Amino acid sequence: MITSKTISNGILRAIATIVIVALLLYFLFQIQVVIVYLVVALILTLIGNPILNFFKKRLKFNNLFGTIATLFIFVSIIIGFIMMFVPLISAQSQSLSLLNTSEIEQNITQLIHQITVFLDSHNIDSAKMLKEANISSKVNFNFIPNFLNSILGTISSFGMGLASVLFITFFFLKDRVMFIVGAKKILPDSQEDKILNSLDKINVLLSRYFIGLLLQLFIVFVLYLIVLLIFGIDNAFIIAFLCAVLNIIPYIGPLIGSVLAGILTMISNLGSDFQSEILPLTIYVLIGFWIVQIIDNNVSQPLIFSSSVNSHPLEIFLVILIAGFMSGILGMILAVPIYTILKVIGKEFFPENKVIKILTKNI
Repeated sequence: MITSKTISNGILRAIATIVIVALLLYFLFQIQVVIVYLVVALILTLIGNPILNFFKKRLKFNNLFGTIATLFIFVSIIIGFIMMFVPLISAQSQSLSLLNTSEIEQNITQLIHQITVFLDSHNIDSAKMLKEANISSKVNFNFIPNFLNSILGTISSFGMGLASVLFITFFFLKDRVMFIVGAKKILPDSQEDKILNSLDKINVLLSRYFIGLLLQLFIVFVLYLIVLLIFGIDNAFIIAFLCAVLNIIPYIGPLIGSVLAGILTMISNLGSDFQSEILPLTIYVLIGFWIVQIIDNNVSQPLIFSSSVNSHPLEIFLVILIAGFMSGILGMILAVPIYTILKVIGKEFFPENKVIKILTKNI
């Protein structure tokens, strides 16, 4: 028989559960930066595991020196990227300063005027498209010094975050055996083997995936660089690197990279005739970038990704597409790693399921 006391106890337990869950979510929200550090450190660990194994097996390093050598490679790469951007920032600092905001505004206005002349010469009414919009008067270029100050603040925060991530990564690499032993002690005995097998497979597949991703980005970077050097674009190395990094976002990233390359190409050639020089050069650069994307989408990306996570290219495409509709850009970035984790877990815990058996036959 259900009494009022039973009902009240049930209500109290439900309220207590809701409060505990709310407090847990609030706590996770408050430490979201730490969670991001842990996720980034885990990704670096997955990338670093094959490097650490190489140092230990091929070069006979012990675990500590192998870990230090792996971290040294990461730090060297990061410093190399920073040093790559320093000359560009130094060269552009004067044009981005407060004293030259009027010059920047004048250059943008000049570009808009050239576009207007081009449209008028082809019997396209530019009045409604550009003149009535009066774009240049609506843009306040005095935001640039404030933007630079915010960049300095971001750099300082980035430095602290980078140090934290590298510190966490060091112990993830160095003490991974200890973490596994500790996990064995708290895992239920009946599920221990399945969980540990899942973790081993996930570690291998995600390590291959992130290394494959780096290889794909490097291939795209080299091809972008070749295109930009052929057409003599200033700061070709930096532009190619930025556009290659944007390829981390599947399908949308390359589009953003192409637009960025087109804009930087036009701005770097301000002062030239728009119709005879700026426009044709921009079109050639965009065509070159689109050719690179065709090569990447049909050759390098399917081969690298399908072999790294043992999934069919069409399977990966559909997973990314569904994740994009459900969670936007972040979902597209995380789609393949999460899908790989789910496949491994499904194979270990539900090996007799027909759908899972088909999807995981190559794992």
